[in-house]
Amino acid sequence: MYKATKTPVFAALMLLLLVWAPAAPASVMVLVHGYLGDGQSFHRAGVVDALHAAGWHYAGDWRHAPDGQVHLANHNGTGERTVYTVTLPATAPLALQADWLTVMRHAVEKRHPDEPITLVGHSAGGVIGRLALVRGGQGAVEHLITIASPHLGTERALQALQATNSGGMFGPFRQILTRQALGESNYDALRQSQALLLDLAPPHQGNLLGWLNVQQHPDITYDALVRNTGFRMGGDILIPAWSQDLNQVPALRGRAAVIASPLDHGLDAADAAVILERIAARAG
Repeated sequence: MYKATKTPVFAALMLLLLVWAPAAPASVMVLVHGYLGDGQSFHRAGVVDALHAAGWHYAGDWRHAPDGQVHLANHNGTGERTVYTVTLPATAPLALQADWLTVMRHAVEKRHPDEPITLVGHSAGGVIGRLALVRGGQGAVEHLITIASPHLGTERALQALQATNSGGMFGPFRQILTRQALGESNYDALRQSQALLLDLAPPHQGNLLGWLNVQQHPDITYDALVRNTGFRMGGDILIPAWSQDLNQVPALRGRAAVIASPLDHGLDAADAAVILERIAARAG
């Protein structure tokens, strides 16, 4: 939705990092899209191509089926370092998406026995990855990298709920204005996402983030890529910087590395270089 912008200096640094980053050991990477995304999100942003240029083989997109099974679409074999995308039901509650991700992770583990897995989650995908680890166990996952993820929620979710609320005297007028501003398809997507938007509300006792953020998390490596585009309060236009910081999560305080990025909220090909640097740092 938001096109990333970067300075020429930053772009040059990312290119050098992509070229010179130390090679990581044999490993598997699973890329988890954010709200209203799909398995093509990382392709459209150029992340998969950048990973391929650095020696990672794209092996396909895991998708869910109504019968409770998962299948691998666009299957393309495996390599010494293999990367997968997933397509989750992007308007469903976070717990449902996390459970689907766990099923997909089990499928990856069957294809890659004894190989470590790195989960990379963009936006809500980072929260989904963390929720899957807490609900479904660690398995072979040894590393979680989140990009612009609302670990402490976002007021934008509450604003979206309010904008689509049909209750009260002004509800119908509010709906009409919101439809006109967003367009029919975007408005319908918000209406279908009511439970998910509640999940992304700032944590408090009784909601999902209020519960998740105090649960015991696996003893793995945690990295948070925090967007900061110079707004007064920090962070990008959707998620405050402090909400993207995994160290602000009570259960993970002091356990995560935080990497600042000047980009906007959306994915960018330059993210591949940071992902590779963090994987190499863990290996080193």
